[in-house]
Amino acid sequence: MEKSDIGHHISQQYNEELEELRNRVLAMGGLVEKQIADAVGALYEGDIELADHVITSDYQVNAMEVNIDEECTLILARRQPAAGDLRLIVAVIKTITDLERIGDQAEKVAHMALRLADAERPKNGYLELRNMGKQVKEMLHKALDAYARLDVEAALNVAHEDLNVDSQYEAIMRQRITHMMEDPRSIARSLDVMWAARALERIGDHSRNICEYVIYLVKGKDVRHISLKQMEQTAMEED
Repeated sequence: MEKSDIGHHISQQYNEELEELRNRVLAMGGLVEKQIADAVGALYEGDIELADHVITSDYQVNAMEVNIDEECTLILARRQPAAGDLRLIVAVIKTITDLERIGDQAEKVAHMALRLADAERPKNGYLELRNMGKQVKEMLHKALDAYARLDVEAALNVAHEDLNVDSQYEAIMRQRITHMMEDPRSIARSLDVMWAARALERIGDHSRNICEYVIYLVKGKDVRHISLKQMEQTAMEED
């Protein structure tokens, strides 16, 4: 299904409803991207005000999820979509669920930023978390771009990047466990860093999920809960 296949119906209003739905998902994604950037920035800079802003503005992401979900329900009731249009609605509902959860993970990072702001800061200012945060934010951006362009190949590329995020997470965990063993005084701070890293790793997972929905939307094939190699083979099969 190409992008041009969406939005070509007898009813112009129906066309506009579907296009508006896609645009609202992208707007929600943009807001969540900012939440990630602000949360990681607050942690790296020790910025309490920025961390508080991330936490208190999470309601905006939640409200967008509810509003888009309600619009999907209305379209299902009014239009009774089939085939590609129905896949679009299903993909939207799943995507906004993952975006909301990414927002929750960004909020967790902001909470850890508040806790770590009061602790002695390392010389590198938690550079490892900043790098990991930059990577997962870029993953989400690329996943949303693949969604906007209905680009299966781009979606697969993003799914591959999740492996690198997992490796970064494991490296941070090993490093922090070593620190705790060598210096028990670092345990509290190390645990907060590990919780923040876990939240960022989950953002990578949710971004990969969005890529799976792109493949489902374009190919009509469910690629959840299978290996990356199987996902590639399924996505590249001829329709």
